[in-house]
Parts: sequence; C-alpha cells; structure tokens
Amino acid sequence: MLIGQYEHTIDNKKRLALPAKFRGELGDKVIITKGIESCLVVYTEKEFKIMSEKLSNLTISQSEARSFTRIMLAGAMEVGLDKLGRVLIPDYLKKYAGLKKDVVICGLSNRVEIWDCQEWLSYTKKAEKGVDKIVSKLGSLGI
Repeated sequence: MLIGQYEHTIDNKKRLALPAKFRGELGDKVIITKGIESCLVVYTEKEFKIMSEKLSNLTISQSEARSFTRIMLAGAMEVGLDKLGRVLIPDYLKKYAGLKKDVVICGLSNRVEIWDCQEWLSYTKKAEKGVDKIVSKLGSLGI
C-alpha cells in the first residue's frame, strides 16, 4: 500500500527520486498526470488503466466529463524509473504543478501525489483547519 509523505528534491537534470518504500509497488514504469489542487498524480500502469476505463465510461455529452477526461488523459505521460528509482518529470507537468526544487511525495493508497513543498504546507494547513467539517460530510457517505 502506498502511504506516508516524504520530502525529496528535483535535481538539476529534472529527475525526482521516488521513495524507496514505493518503488516495489510502482514497478519500472509509471504514469504521471495532472492532479487536482496543483499537484501531480503518479499511477501504476494497472491503476491508470482502471482510472482511464472509468473516464472512458463518462458521457461525452457533459462538458465537465470531457474537460476532466482531457486534463487527465492528454496530460498523462508514461515514464520509466532508472536504477536509482528516479523519474524525469516533463516540463509541462512541472509547470502545471508549480514544482521547483523541494517537493513532498504523498502515498495515497493506490496513487502517489507530488506537491511543491510550499504548496503542500499551504494546502495541509488549510485542510487541517476544516477537518471537522470534512469528517461530518464523510460520515454521511458511510465513511
């Protein structure tokens, strides 16, 4: 299971080492795409296939479905991990997520998110302040 958060840096060659604890589950190739809230999402090939099948089942008559599908699929890039577990993050994805040098890599069960360190701190500070409201809404969903 992909869980936890790790601080890493993007090197001068635009490579990012994924946490050693994640590498076995991620495999030799991953799919990186645009996430929500200014982050990138990393999927295994298997998980990305599941997600892309769900997207392909959305109705194309709804503009929101078309837009989200375009963002997730057209923004995706298949990348290989080198021997040291590093991935090369394409420039357009770095720009989208505002990634500079210091990043936070978060394991979220079936996916990994990559955040600019300052964006992550800002996001978590805001989210933690509203955790009571979040929990009450999740309760109505059976969680």
